[in-house]
Amino acid sequence: MQVNDVADALDRHIDFVADSLKDAAIRVNDAWGHLSGRPAPPPPPPPPPRLPLLGPSTSLQTLQRWISRHRATTAALVAFFGTSALLLYRQKRAYVKKRRAKKASNGARSEVVVIAGPAESPMVKGLAADLERRGFVVYVIVGSPQDEQRVQENGRLDIRPLYMDITEPASTEDAMERFSQLLMNPHHAIVGATPHKLNLAGLIIAPDLDYPTGPAGTIEPGEWADAMNTKVLGTIYTAQAFLQVLTEFRARVIMLTPNVTSSMKSPFHSVESAVVGALEGFTYSLAGELATLDIHVCHLKLGNFDLSSIGGRQHVQRIPGTAVRTWPASAQATYGRNFISYSSDASRGSTPRELYNAVFDALVQKRPRQIWRVGRGSMAYEIVGNWVPAGLVQWMLGIRKMGKHTDDGRRMETASSEDGAHSGQWEKVEGTA
Repeated sequence: MQVNDVADALDRHIDFVADSLKDAAIRVNDAWGHLSGRPAPPPPPPPPPRLPLLGPSTSLQTLQRWISRHRATTAALVAFFGTSALLLYRQKRAYVKKRRAKKASNGARSEVVVIAGPAESPMVKGLAADLERRGFVVYVIVGSPQDEQRVQENGRLDIRPLYMDITEPASTEDAMERFSQLLMNPHHAIVGATPHKLNLAGLIIAPDLDYPTGPAGTIEPGEWADAMNTKVLGTIYTAQAFLQVLTEFRARVIMLTPNVTSSMKSPFHSVESAVVGALEGFTYSLAGELATLDIHVCHLKLGNFDLSSIGGRQHVQRIPGTAVRTWPASAQATYGRNFISYSSDASRGSTPRELYNAVFDALVQKRPRQIWRVGRGSMAYEIVGNWVPAGLVQWMLGIRKMGKHTDDGRRMETASSEDGAHSGQWEKVEGTA
């Protein structure tokens, strides 16, 4: 035990002596350096700062930082602009796409199109001329010698009148029999050429787009009867007359109706709203029936078109300038200001080429869609009319509440209604079949 204690004491003494010698050496070294004038060694340098990968801050780095902080907004912007660019690219390609009708093996024209509409209509004239330029043989339905003369004045060999009086069933049946034989018989483009047969590509129905406007109480019964007879019943009778030949050739039916005013359910356009609603209902019902026979029915909802180059009205949907002063005094006081405010709004129309391209595509596409919205405002106004509240739509159209009649206007209206109660008679819409 004593030996171990002596050893521990010796170890402690040796450690103490070593520590003392080390401290003494450090003090001697410091004193020597101070006396010799040598500076103390410098401290170790700090680590170098981390530099950015692309050098000093730039606009690109600022954009990158903004994108990293707003990733959701960036994704939405990329999706919006990317989709817009793709749609514009596809629209441009479709616009410049070469569109030509198929020809027979001998190079002659073989595709036939029938247009049912007023011969003097700028839209009918433009459609007939464009389809003829694209290689179709175009027949325009006429119901009088004057209309037949108008079609022949075009001076184009392949734009021909097809006389048909749809008010006379016997005349209509004879005309359809002759037209069917014309399609069935072989044709010779020139003497000695190989014979070929014609093919009916489609029936284009383009009712007159002029409608009487004004308050419902100021529209005469005769105007209602004329609109229903010519635009609704005439369209239905024409479609019925062609059903058999359409079925034989699997030809298509293309219905053209205005869409801006009817979609907005605009005031002062009761006749147009009623006619377009009836035509749309008939078109959808006919499409369902013919779909069972693999026959396509395409409905083209038209916006605004600039047809001034064809010698017609500036816009298809332009509101006629009905003379307010011809209305009864109470109607002038009640509706005059709103009607003038609404009628003064005229939007610019699309070029007719957009309509011509849509009609051609509906005729030749393998699987055409049933509803086409063509022209400026066709889709936009339909969305507004279907989703925006009616009160807000009327405010956008400039329609304001006018309050009650003036006393003078009310008295004049009362006197006028008493006179009309004895003399006014509604004209019956008689069947023309």
